Amino acid sequence: MFRNLYRVFPSSVSASTTNTTLISLKLLKSNSNSLRRSSSSQTSSLKHSTMSAEVFYNLETPDIKKNPFNFSAWKGNVVLLVNVASKCGYTPQYSGLESLYNKYKDQGLVVAGLPCNQFGAQEPGTEEEIVSFCSATYNVTFPLFAKIDVNGENESPVYKYLKSQQPGDIKWNFEKFLIDKSGKVVKKYTSSVKPEEISSDIENLIKE
Repeated sequence: MFRNLYRVFPSSVSASTTNTTLISLKLLKSNSNSLRRSSSSQTSSLKHSTMSAEVFYNLETPDIKKNPFNFSAWKGNVVLLVNVASKCGYTPQYSGLESLYNKYKDQGLVVAGLPCNQFGAQEPGTEEEIVSFCSATYNVTFPLFAKIDVNGENESPVYKYLKSQQPGDIKWNFEKFLIDKSGKVVKKYTSSVKPEEISSDIENLIKE
């Protein structure tokens, strides 16, 4: 493209002017290439985000009665997923989770409890016993699901996906994942983070 540029300049134009023009044209070409790379990167990022959302809404796990439940039912909702246990030091967080659910459910929040017995064998009961305990002790009304593994060989596909978006094994009961309305996993919280401390993050996602 620039091979014959010298031919278009009259002989009266100085070598300095010619060199300056050539440098400017090279910079213009470089900037154009950078813009194309940036645009390509943004398109790739958007495509990845869209694909991630599609993966989330294709996930499935048995509900507390062991009936299949597909996450596509949550499209358009903000979702808080929590691996729960009935005999853990963090079990009183059920109260805070229920409070969050009651406060924001009409604005589109779903809180989902996924029981797991992998940490200190602190969820030993059956699904029926879990429901009975949660209802009687904490008046839980948000959705509960069948017991799963969140790490290891029998890891639930739900947690395999969550950890692909927020890397690292689950370390204990009551870790929390926050998912936005488009199905993107936006944040992970450790067990020690109380449900009420997540309120502002939930409100921000609800407003989006």
